[in-house]
Amino acid sequence: MKPLHQIIRKPLITEKGNLLKEDSGVVTFEVARGANKIEIKRAIEDAFDVKVKTVNTAVVRGKVKRVGTNLGQRNNWKKAFVTLAEGNDIDFFGV
Repeated sequence: MKPLHQIIRKPLITEKGNLLKEDSGVVTFEVARGANKIEIKRAIEDAFDVKVKTVNTAVVRGKVKRVGTNLGQRNNWKKAFVTLAEGNDIDFFGV
């Protein structure tokens, strides 16, 4: 099993993510491309001491960027939508 810091890269704190968290208890994370739903679920439960109901994942394709005459592409990355069980919450800012 991979260490937690290799599975969970960072939480995604966005306006859309905050609306999802308030409405339906879904928290979004950037995770490792090779991580599966079971590994993500175990990592979230261990790291934040919460109960996870479901995990949905999506691979976000990297954008093609141009700097001057050079073309390049950003890396693809994986996003996890983690639905927490009733009564569980993750507070990233500790307010």
